[in-house]
Amino acid sequence: MRDITATVDELKTVVRMFCEDRDWDRFHNPKDLAIGISTEASELLEIFRFKDEAECREILEDGKGREAVCDELADVLYFVLRFAQTNEIDLSSALESKVCKNGNKYPADKFKGSNKKYDEL
Repeated sequence: MRDITATVDELKTVVRMFCEDRDWDRFHNPKDLAIGISTEASELLEIFRFKDEAECREILEDGKGREAVCDELADVLYFVLRFAQTNEIDLSSALESKVCKNGNKYPADKFKGSNKKYDEL
């Protein structure tokens, strides 16, 4: 399965089937899935902690380092997909809505090239 061909719905199905095969539905309430998202995101962040930009690039270019990053990023995606799947959230619609909201907060003509928060400019 590749990004170019996989749909979000197909990815949700992969995660759902994996969990159903293990009878994990009872453990996957919104709170615990949200904790999973946060925990796995923290594990991804830990790989880069105290590293400068060059060291971060080295990690991503190294076989083992890249594999560790991919594994943690996949764990984050797994929990995001599982949260959406168990709570009937359409991720594409949610993303589109959020990008629209952010477009209103961060109009391109005012924020292009700026890293300021919407209430700082």
